[in-house]
Amino acid sequence: MIEINNITKIYDGQRAVDNVSFSVGKGEVVGLLGPNGAGKSTLMKILTCFIPPTEGEATICGHSIYDDPLAVRRQIGYLPEHNPLYLDMYVREFLQFAAGIYGIKSKDRVEEMIELVGLTPECNKRIGQLSKGYRQRVGLAQAMIHDPQVLILDEPTTGLDPNQLEEIRTVIKNAGKNKVVLLSTHIMQEVEAMCSRAIIINHGKLVSDDILGNITSQQLTEKFHKVTI
Repeated sequence: MIEINNITKIYDGQRAVDNVSFSVGKGEVVGLLGPNGAGKSTLMKILTCFIPPTEGEATICGHSIYDDPLAVRRQIGYLPEHNPLYLDMYVREFLQFAAGIYGIKSKDRVEEMIELVGLTPECNKRIGQLSKGYRQRVGLAQAMIHDPQVLILDEPTTGLDPNQLEEIRTVIKNAGKNKVVLLSTHIMQEVEAMCSRAIIINHGKLVSDDILGNITSQQLTEKFHKVTI
C-alpha cells in the first residue's frame, strides 16, 4: 500500500534522500531506523505530500503523490516529529475539531480514541497543561481518528515514560494488524519492540531492509552502528 520508487530529495546540492525504493504492505509495522539527520523525516514529509521529491515516484493505496495528493492525504494518518497542537484547546475539544475536519460527526469516535491511547485521566485539561508524553498521545489520537489505511509516525514514542511506552507500543502494534504502519526512530529497541521489519537509512541512502525474524538483535545493532560511524 506504500510504494516508493527511486525517491531523491536534494537541498542546496545535498542529497537528503538518495534514490530510495521500498514497499510496505497491509498488516506490516515497519521501522525506518537511522541516526539523526539520516533522511527519515524528509522521506516521511514526501510521502505525506508536505514536500515534493526532486526525483522518483511514490504511491499510497494506489494514489500518486504527484497526481492525487488529496486522495493520498485522505488515506494517511500522520504524526510529525514536532507534534503540532493547539495548546489553548482542551483535549476533547481538539479531537472533536480534528474529527470534524474529516467529516466525522459522531462523538463516540472521539471517546473511543481517548480511551484507546490512554488519555482518559487528562481529557478535561488544556493541551498546554499536558506533559510531553500526553501531548504525544493527543497527536497519535488525531492521526488515527479518521481510521486511515496508512499510519506514518515520526518518532512516535518521544517523551514517553516506561509505562507510557508499553501502552503506546501496544496501540501501534494493534493498529498494524489491519493497516500499514511506517514509523521512524533512531532507537533500535523501539524497532525490536514494535516492528516486523527494519529499514535502515543513513545519509539518505537505504542501507538495509529485512524482516526482523531474519535478523538477530546483534546483527541489527551491527548494521546500525556501521551507518553511524
